[in-house]
Amino acid sequence: MRLNGPRTAAAWRRIAPAHPAQVIVLGFAGAIAAGTAVLMLPAAKQGPGGASLLEALFTATSAVCVTGLSTVDVEHFWTPFGHTVIMVLIQVGGFGVMSFGTLLGILLARRLGLRSRISTAAETRAVGFGDLRAVLLGVLKVGLATEAAVAAVLTARFMAGYGYSFGDGLWHGVFHAVSAFNNAGFALFSDNLIRFAGDPWICLPIAAGIIIGGIGFPVLFELRRHYRTPQHWTITTKLVLSGTLVLLAAGTVFITALEWNQPGSLGPLPPGQKVLAGFFQSTVTRTAGFNSVDIGQMHPATWLFMDILMFIGGGSAGTAGGLKITTFAVLFFIMRAEIRGEQVVNVFNRRLSRSVHREAITVVLLAVGLVVASTMVLMLIEGRFGLDRLLFESVSAFATVGLTTGITGQLGPAGQLVLVLLMFVGRLGPVTLASALALRQRPILFEFPKERPLIG
Repeated sequence: MRLNGPRTAAAWRRIAPAHPAQVIVLGFAGAIAAGTAVLMLPAAKQGPGGASLLEALFTATSAVCVTGLSTVDVEHFWTPFGHTVIMVLIQVGGFGVMSFGTLLGILLARRLGLRSRISTAAETRAVGFGDLRAVLLGVLKVGLATEAAVAAVLTARFMAGYGYSFGDGLWHGVFHAVSAFNNAGFALFSDNLIRFAGDPWICLPIAAGIIIGGIGFPVLFELRRHYRTPQHWTITTKLVLSGTLVLLAAGTVFITALEWNQPGSLGPLPPGQKVLAGFFQSTVTRTAGFNSVDIGQMHPATWLFMDILMFIGGGSAGTAGGLKITTFAVLFFIMRAEIRGEQVVNVFNRRLSRSVHREAITVVLLAVGLVVASTMVLMLIEGRFGLDRLLFESVSAFATVGLTTGITGQLGPAGQLVLVLLMFVGRLGPVTLASALALRQRPILFEFPKERPLIG
């Protein structure tokens, strides 16, 4: 029977997703499904039997969406095989499912079809199709180099400071380096990284990996080309770098100040370690789900401030989550221009186009609506935990951060499925998912007359 004839090809073209967003959504869904199936194998779970469908689905979604939330004790629930599967899913999800598949095509087939180029360009935010090969190989090199450097420091520290053998030290170093650079937040310790709260040789390399991965690959590439000429940096690079510095500093000061005497978090630590822990939590709150203090023992005001940092997130086209620094920066400058009565929005001596205004507002409103609706659903089915904890959980899942006040494993099946959906949508982005669900694009055939409603 002939499978590749013209009729079969025509039929495939009719059922194949046409929009790049649809391809990306299906790619991530396929990776999650495959990860779920593998994690359900008895070899992936300690003890008799395999993981349940919900346990495997939640973990696979959290890994592919580089979140870090977990309903089980990662250290004692999964076997070394299960840990390896989680690490592979983190690497694939952080790099990008379509990007990973396209890179395999480049390395194996040495050529790419137009559909693959379009889908990968949409996922990586590449400027054009011609530079796609260089972009993907550059992303791979940056990722592997950063992970190798972080893993080397962690391995040496685990061996010298904690008596690990070379094999155990290397394994823990590699796993946490991959988890850090991809902003996943999975750790191989039951208390995450609380036992290392005062150890700069553990916390700082992990923080460095998180920051580098969260800045975004376009910014990293531009810094490599024009690190001596800041005047040639694009608006994106300037916004991401300045926003990252401001948010890291503000988060460090705020978290350290509010938790300085809190007995369940920073209170018992010496002053120097308090600052280190405050900086580390400021770093991970915006992108990754590691924690060196007990989040559940923090003050509710700190949770609310961390909600804001998680919601903002890191840089675009990287491994960070959230709505991205550039999105909120654009909104800030729009607001400033409106307050000043300016007709255009100028940023770093550049004028922002109207389409950028609409895109930023759309992304934020969709995200706010989704988080609010999800929090309301969680309050209806899991109201015993209170608004502050459930809001924290919703924002953490949507922003693919992975921090929790300790209630993730206590949620019922319905609540966990809500978080699964939030992680999936948060990793893809609400606009990407909305574009994928759209039946067709409607061309504008006419325009209505203008009218200005009253605002405020």
